[in-house]
Amino acid sequence: MKSTYALQLPLLAAVSLMAACNGGNTTKQTQDSAAVASADTTKVPAFELSSIDSSAKPCDDFDQYVNGNWKKNNPIPSTESRWGAFNVLDKQNKEVRLKGIILSLAEQKDLKKGTEEQQISDFYRSFLDTATIEQLGVTPLKPYLDKINTIQDLAGFAKVSGELEAIGISGLVNFGVEADARNSKMNALYAGQDGLSLGEKSYYERPDASTKEVRDEFVKHIDKQFATAGFTDANPGKTILEFETKVAKLQLSNVELRDPVATYNKAHYSELKKLAPEYDWDVFTSAQGIKADTLILQNKPYITKVTALLKSTSPETLKTWLRWQTLSHFAGFLNKSLDNENFHFFATVMRGAKQQRPRLERAIRATDATMGMPLGKLFAKKYFPESSKQKVSEMIENVRAVYGERIDSLTWMSAATKEMAHKKLASFTYKIGYPDKWKDYSSIDIKPGTLVENIVAAANYEHKEALNKIGKEVDKSEWGMTPQTVNAYYNPLNNEVVFPAGILQPPFFNANADDAINYGGIIAVIGHEFTHGFDDQGSQFDADGNLKNWWTDADRKNFMQQAKRYIDYFSGIEVQKGFFINGALTIGENIADLGGLTLAYSALEKSLKGKPEPAPIDGFTWKQRFFLGWAQVWHMNTTDAALRNQVQTDPHSPARDRINGPLPHLKAFAEAWGCTPDSKMVLPDNKRVVIW
Repeated sequence: MKSTYALQLPLLAAVSLMAACNGGNTTKQTQDSAAVASADTTKVPAFELSSIDSSAKPCDDFDQYVNGNWKKNNPIPSTESRWGAFNVLDKQNKEVRLKGIILSLAEQKDLKKGTEEQQISDFYRSFLDTATIEQLGVTPLKPYLDKINTIQDLAGFAKVSGELEAIGISGLVNFGVEADARNSKMNALYAGQDGLSLGEKSYYERPDASTKEVRDEFVKHIDKQFATAGFTDANPGKTILEFETKVAKLQLSNVELRDPVATYNKAHYSELKKLAPEYDWDVFTSAQGIKADTLILQNKPYITKVTALLKSTSPETLKTWLRWQTLSHFAGFLNKSLDNENFHFFATVMRGAKQQRPRLERAIRATDATMGMPLGKLFAKKYFPESSKQKVSEMIENVRAVYGERIDSLTWMSAATKEMAHKKLASFTYKIGYPDKWKDYSSIDIKPGTLVENIVAAANYEHKEALNKIGKEVDKSEWGMTPQTVNAYYNPLNNEVVFPAGILQPPFFNANADDAINYGGIIAVIGHEFTHGFDDQGSQFDADGNLKNWWTDADRKNFMQQAKRYIDYFSGIEVQKGFFINGALTIGENIADLGGLTLAYSALEKSLKGKPEPAPIDGFTWKQRFFLGWAQVWHMNTTDAALRNQVQTDPHSPARDRINGPLPHLKAFAEAWGCTPDSKMVLPDNKRVVIW
């Protein structure tokens, strides 16, 4: 099951190193180990020289120089929409390590009911049981479709929509549970906007030909899925696109959603009725089992406007939309025709993947996506030795020390704000590898031959878990990612950085690499997550994880002036004709990349003080090897469709620009590679952005 506090979707997501990369099964449900074993790392070179394109100049296009041959020799597999270091490591984790665990369990008989082993084995087998899946067709959805058919008015919609929300099917208002942003010790109920099948309002508004084509294909996709499922709604694709376009006009953009102050509106539950008296909130919340005196509204005007839209929309249209949400949510777990068409639109049209992964591989990934924590418990036990935690802890403390020195050296920040920044830095906590304690998952009723029911069982577990947290103290030992995840994150509400076992492997960390390569890799990753605590969003939370201003007005102004310069810098990068990086959307990740590189390089310099100059390796100085380590972490090929999707929806800049983007702002880069003032990746001093 996904590790999340939400009833359906997290509303204040932890800031991660890398967005989820999914080029295969794209149903709505599917979505940084030290040396795991010496055999894993001895086979991996610290840096692969064959990746280098020596015809390129490092000072003009560092990504092409370092990774040009890698990208040439590693085309995107037909099953993927992008292919890079994250994907390669993720594939190794899933198709070697997780696969080995799962297949071993699947061969065993008479596994005890309710154990992680039984749940994992039976879920995996239910995904592979295509004969039963084909025979059932859409029959597993009948209980939900029958409820939708009973809707006659807005009150009926409120009840059924609430019941569907409880099992993870998107509605128009999404309830979630996590720490109260202004009282981070306690969990609170949040209500946010939801319901856009295409993920972001720009897909409903952009007039360019490629986005219009996505909308046209969306209509065709819905029509085909309805026909395949045997639904008789008239013109469902046109109906749903028109309805969701109206919803999109009412929603905040993904940039506006990044403002934690504007999206924090605490209210008594009764205020919902004042904001939208025509909607039966008691029915909607009781259908989900929600009981709360107060809640935090993400977008107050949206609550009023979307319920007015519901009131003016015919019950037939609302039923068509709910049928679509239900069918789309489960399509990847239904018969082949629905599954293939679901892949065609969400993976091929939206992201450019050409071919479904093999069923066995998908079964591994689906088991991981649904039963991630129980599976992670077995993964951590087998592949992450306890000794690795100490090594990573030392790295983290090195970064913390350097960050403190960087704060002291800042010329744009006053002594008063520096004192508060140090307080926050000292309060950072961290988690490494896997949770110290595991939850009891035994109540999840997983059975063979019932794939959809298994998905619902996992969703019900998460839903009940979230309900039990409302109004209670936050358990800060909980994890927001599974141990096997190739990623890392910073949680502003806990003021913590988290590094799952999955990412603590080459190329991010290689026990056999020299220090410079590792500093450019895993230390820069650690610095990235630390910097999230001080990016444009994280810097608005104090040492205790509360949304509270700890800046002087002048210092905050100085910070945002630098941030605005960095926003403008990235906004000028055109990744594809007519598609530019959204600097305002990506500013948090871009600041974190710049900060991570700055901290890691400073930490490397500090580690070498008083020591002999390290000898060159393969002709590269230690300074150059640091940047080689950075670039190899982010090498990636991306389809055109995935690139367009990324710049519209993803808070991370494309990989090429994560590599090249921050480097002109670092004098150390130009010095390491002997760049001249006229080099493409060199900026004059007055154009460089220095934040942390």
